[in-house]
This record gives sequence, structure tokens and C-alpha cells, in this order.
Amino acid sequence: MSQPIPARYRNSDACAPLPPPALELDPATRARILRTALLIRFVEERLLTLYHQGKLTGTIHTCIGQELSGAVVAACLQPGDTLCSTHRGHGHFLAMTDAVEGLIAEIMGKVTGVCGGRGGSQHLCFAGCFTNGVQGGFVPVAAGLALAHARDGKQRIATVFIGDGTLGQGVLYETLNIAAHWGLPLLVVVENNEYAQSTPQHETLAGTIADRAAAFAIPFARGSTWAWEELVQTTQALVDRLRQGGGPAILQIDTVRLKAHSKGDDTRSPEELAPFEARDPLNILLRAGEPATQALSAELVQRIDRAVAAAEAADNPPLPTMPPPSVPHWQPHQLPRAQRMVTAITQALAHLLAQSPRTLLLGEDIRSPYGGAFKVTQQLSVTYPDQVRNTPISEAAIVGIGCGLALGGYFALVEIMFGDFLTLTLDQLLNHAAKFREMYQEQVCTNFIVRTPMGGGRGYGPTHSQTLDRHFLGIPGLSVVALTTLVEPQLLYEQIARHGQSVTLVIEQKLDYPRSLRATLPPGFHALATDAPFPLIWVKPDAVQVDVTLVGYGGMTEVLLEAASQLFAEHDLVAQVCCPTQIYPFDVGPLLVPLAASRMLLLAEEGQGFAGFGSEVIAQLAERAPQLLRRVVRVMPPPTVIPAAAVVERAILPGVAQVVAAVVAAATSGW
Repeated sequence: MSQPIPARYRNSDACAPLPPPALELDPATRARILRTALLIRFVEERLLTLYHQGKLTGTIHTCIGQELSGAVVAACLQPGDTLCSTHRGHGHFLAMTDAVEGLIAEIMGKVTGVCGGRGGSQHLCFAGCFTNGVQGGFVPVAAGLALAHARDGKQRIATVFIGDGTLGQGVLYETLNIAAHWGLPLLVVVENNEYAQSTPQHETLAGTIADRAAAFAIPFARGSTWAWEELVQTTQALVDRLRQGGGPAILQIDTVRLKAHSKGDDTRSPEELAPFEARDPLNILLRAGEPATQALSAELVQRIDRAVAAAEAADNPPLPTMPPPSVPHWQPHQLPRAQRMVTAITQALAHLLAQSPRTLLLGEDIRSPYGGAFKVTQQLSVTYPDQVRNTPISEAAIVGIGCGLALGGYFALVEIMFGDFLTLTLDQLLNHAAKFREMYQEQVCTNFIVRTPMGGGRGYGPTHSQTLDRHFLGIPGLSVVALTTLVEPQLLYEQIARHGQSVTLVIEQKLDYPRSLRATLPPGFHALATDAPFPLIWVKPDAVQVDVTLVGYGGMTEVLLEAASQLFAEHDLVAQVCCPTQIYPFDVGPLLVPLAASRMLLLAEEGQGFAGFGSEVIAQLAERAPQLLRRVVRVMPPPTVIPAAAVVERAILPGVAQVVAAVVAAATSGW
């Protein structure tokens, strides 16, 4: 018989009672769940043995004592459902996939692992099951998968496991609010073992888990791994409700972790654990020693033995290599049509929405009549009402949902109202969306766009005027594209939508919105472009001798073009302008040709220069062509906050006057 919920759990009076068993659990289901749970137990024990034998490295978070949680929930899921978990996810993964061989090889760092040895213990991907090591971070991703399931209309659901320690994470509550409001088929399973690593729950948790569900009007149920047969019925009832469009649900599963948080770092006393060791259902089953259990145990252990032997014999993953330097190919560049930048971006987004109903636009205040803070999304919700969604002020959650939509086969356009607010999304970009494709051995595509206005010039002050792109450069898997008046926005957005494999951050300078795209250039200049998907634009003078190469991106384009005109008209200095559209990844190779015919390089940036884009350009030139660094000047703001006072803001942000003055000063001093 199943054991009662231990009295140790303090919050039982505040939680919904378990329904009485309506029917006995059928023998086949019972046997399947116990088999899965025993398999998880034996795999976890073998992993600890392998670690102590020196055959594993890193960390091993076992779920010994909690196996029936994953086994029960997975037994209620169907093909096509998805399951997301966190660092203690081996059990959930095995219950969902039965991929013993792939799991063991992955944790042993072998090429035959489910992620080719790239992910290891905490980062698994196989057959609709995903795990990652950051607490709470997978909850919005799971919500995005749930949104994809809901739109597919096939009664599939998304499940995400969290621990009670995750209840301190803000992104969880952002996501619960959205999931409840949108009625997403999302099952949040809270494995309540009353410890967050080594800290007992009573030191960190206010209120109850049930109260948190009630705050969002989300149905809540509670069970335990001791009363696991009743837990099957409770879970199945929630899952059935989700499949019928009942919206999200929260399932609290009380349990106890019988081993250390990771390997041997347990601060709990043997006396505290002894009662739970005694009443653990799997321990009871194994102690009984029935012949059928002994035969099953021997079969499972033999399978694990074979998996370990196969992993030991497998190859190690290949070593990564640096990409080869690019070989630039320059060609004439067709300038865009003359129209306001804001109109061109709106048309680009409308084009993507029109091409596929699986393209969704998410963001704060983006629906009509408001249409976004800078009116980029004006009227899009009128034409595409089912594809454009207002969201709460929950930047981290909506980026995570965009990632989950991508995993579910959709293309998301996520607007962040101001670039300054990107800091709230960093975990979702850095530790999730940008990592998944490579970490999961190219098994998934996380192609979606996060677009945002950047920069100053509007007098919005210190928290709405910053250029923060440097904080997002250098993140493997995250591409950063800066719109420019020299390129039609639709070309760049379509390139991402059609050919992207991971997340792309698109930067739109606020001052560019009312400007017209460059249909013509100043007299004496013509435009070339590389043949790359995101080209570098070279505004080249007709003159043979060039004095200075001006390099900048995004909103700096217009500043540099005007500076080039002034330098020639007022100072008889010939300048050329180079503007990349992709600032990460960035290869300096295409710049070598323009710089070879120039006396000086000037780099202009609106954001802080330290460790910025200009620093990277100089570093790459020093490695590949130090002879081209004859004279380098950088024009950038001082290390200060962007002030609201207009006169001071204009003085510190790079403008035409500062660029011209810097070039003239260099020329006067003899280059």
C-alpha cells in the first residue's frame, strides 16, 4: 500500500485534499511506473559510483527518493507533449524518453550522448524533453511551447518541473500570470522536498505553494511520492483538464531527496533522513525481495552495465575550431526606397506576419490604437488580430516565450519597448535561447527575433537613452543586427526569418525612426556592399586618395555620412564610410580593403567605448593587419549616465561636429 504524506510537511492544512481513489490503478500502469522509477534509481546510483571512480566530471544532481515524481507525471503524458526540467532532471528525462544509453553517455562526455557530450548532466535534449541548469529559467520557455501546442490545436500540453527553491524566482511569477491570462496548456510541477540546496524551506518561503496558485486563479492539486498511486489519479485529472482547454495547473508533489544536493554536499543528519529512507516506496519494494522485483532489478542493472560499457568505448567529442577568416567580395549596393524608417520597419513586420500564421508578434502596448512606444506596430493588430499580442510588463517572460515558440516550430517577433530594458532579458538570452542550438547538438532551432529601440537624442534620461548593445556582444549563439538607413529593413528581417537558426537581437536607433532611408548619397560617393547575408556597406568616394575611414553602425550611419560631406566641403578632406549591419558575430576581414587606401581609422559609437564594438575592431586589426593601424581615433561619450538635460545630452553623444573635429585635429597634427 502507498504510504501517507509525512506530518513533516507544515502546509498540509492550506492545500487542496487529494481526491479519494475512484478506481484501483490498473496492474499494467502500476508495473510500468514502478519499472520506470526503479530504472531511474539504479541509473542515479550508478552515476554516483562512476563519479567516485573518477569516470565523471562536473556535478551530479541525483533525484534518489524523488523518482516516482517523474515516473508518475510522464505516465500521464502522450506522444507530442513536451517536458522541461532543471538541473535535477535525470529522472524526468528517463521517465519521458527511456534513453538510458544516451543519458549515461552524455554525462560521461561521449559523442554518443543525447547531446554529443556538449550538455552533460544538466543540459539534456531528446524526444521532446529539455533540461537546463538555471532555476526557473525554463518556465517561460515551457509556456512558449504550451502556446505553440495551443495554436496547433492537437490537445498537446507542456509540462515543466521546478523545485520549491524556484519559488523565489521572479520569472516564475511573470510566466504564471501570462499562462493563466492566456489559458495555456501548461502543467507546472513543484517538487517540494523542503530544501533549496542546503537551505531549509522555512528560512526562505513566505506563505504556501497553494496560495501562489490561488493568486493567479490557477487550479492547484497536491500529492506525494509516498501516496504515489493516488498521485497518478490526481495528475491524470489535471492533464485531462489541460487537454480540454482548461488552462494551466500547478501540481505540488511532496517528496524527499534521500541523497546530497550534488554528490556529497549534504548537511542533513542521518537522523533526519532515516524515517524517509524507511518509508520510501522503492526501498520498501526492494526490501520485500519478491522474485519478480529481483528479476526486474537484475534486468535493469544489466541494461545499465551495457550502457556504461558502450559509453566507455565511445569516442570523445571533437574539439571545436575557430571559423576561418572571411574573404570579402564587394559588389554594387542597391540603396533602399525613400520612405521613413518607421514605415519601412512596419512594412517589414507586416510582410512576415502575412507570410505565415505561425509568425507571432509579442510585446508591451503594441496593439492598436497605441501601436508601440514609437508606433512601429501601428495597425498591425487590426490586420493580423490573432498574431499580435499585448503582454504584461514581463520582459524576461516574453523573451522566454519567444524561445519556446521557436522550439515549437513558430517564429516570434518580441518587442522590448526600450533597449535599456534588455537587461531584464539577459538570462533568457544568455543562458537559454542563445545556448540551446549548440548545447543540444543542433537538434533544435531557436530562431526568433528580439527587436528594440536603442540610443539617446530624445531627452528620455538615464534609464531610457542608453546604448547597451556591448553587453550582448560576444554571446555565442546570439546574433546582433543594427538597422541602418542604407539598407531596406525588410531584407534584414526576411534574412533572419528564412535562414536564422538561433536568436537575433535587432537594434533600431530611436532617432532613425522619423528619418528617411537613403535613396541617394551625397555627390561624389557610391555604395558597395559585401555579399554576406548581413552586409557591410561601404560608401566610397570617387576620389583616388582617401584620408579617413569612418566606421560606425546603426544611428551613427547618418552622423558619419554628414561628417564625410562636411569634411570635404569645409576642410578638403576625403572620407569614406563603412557601416556593418551585423555587429556580432563580426569579422574585420571586409574592412581590410577600404582601410588599405586610407590614412586613418575613426570609430564612432554612441555607447560606452570600453570593451565595445570599436575595441573589437581594433583587436582584430591588430591580429590580422597591424600595419593598417597607422592612426586610430575613437569618438564616444564620456563614462557617464545619459542626462535628461537636452543641452548636456547633445554635448556628450557623438555627433557630426565631434567627428569632424576629431578628423581635423588628426590631420592638423600630421596624421
